[in-house]
Amino acid sequence: MKVYISGTLYEQDEAKISVYDHGFLYGDGVFEGIRCYNGKVFKLQEHLDRLYESARHICLEIPLSKQQFADAIHMTLQANKLRDAYIRAVVTRGAGYLGLDPRKTSNPQVIIITDTIALYPSEYYEKGLEICTAATIRNHPAALNPRIKSLNYLNNILAKLEAVRAGCQEALMLNHKGEIAECTGDNIFLVKRGLLRTPPLDAGILEGITRNTVIELARKSGIEVQEIALTRHDVFSADECFLTGTAAEIVPVVKCDGRPIGAGVPGPITRMLREQFMALTRE
Repeated sequence: MKVYISGTLYEQDEAKISVYDHGFLYGDGVFEGIRCYNGKVFKLQEHLDRLYESARHICLEIPLSKQQFADAIHMTLQANKLRDAYIRAVVTRGAGYLGLDPRKTSNPQVIIITDTIALYPSEYYEKGLEICTAATIRNHPAALNPRIKSLNYLNNILAKLEAVRAGCQEALMLNHKGEIAECTGDNIFLVKRGLLRTPPLDAGILEGITRNTVIELARKSGIEVQEIALTRHDVFSADECFLTGTAAEIVPVVKCDGRPIGAGVPGPITRMLREQFMALTRE
């Protein structure tokens, strides 16, 4: 696979950045995960808008216009002859000196990786997966705003380690109030008596592109959607549960902390929304 780095395509083994880059040294940068279906990049404008918003929040100037960034993504896909792909768009602060001061860096690096991805085996989409609640809470939004999709994912990784040790595929993360935030890499939805619920943005979550798409699909289907504070009680008493994310798409959850959710199988609203999402992305 060829990798785009600041205007040049490199073979995968030759794609390198400086060890003095602040993205490598401090996680100082932003990224987006994007999908391409049948040659069409899904929600590209929304992903670029979020990337540039994240960069603006951390005072990182991306050295490309949004249109130039979009063109670079398409060029990289074409170079790798990919029509169905996962795209990782990364912008780092650039190389500098040891020390935190971003003023000592120069030349922000734009990196685009395109490849195939299968986050979960197909059986999980058919039968559902199990999650557990992590002891690691989501970063306090006043300390690090979760709407910044930064290169520092250690908070999520620590919770993911808990899931792995518990034999689960994902971990549910609570916020500083003890409310549900999100999972380590996905947003969460619950179904109760035909009502679709998901944590609000002020619960300390990333505003997911797939999350927003699912909300739109549900409302178009006449399903009421509530963005409200939720607790583990709501998970345990839900009729259905599913996760959403660019890589995961829509994946059902049938058990949390060893307790079956609903009937313990993917529910009808989860299946319907997944079918609608698949149709939308592959139209």
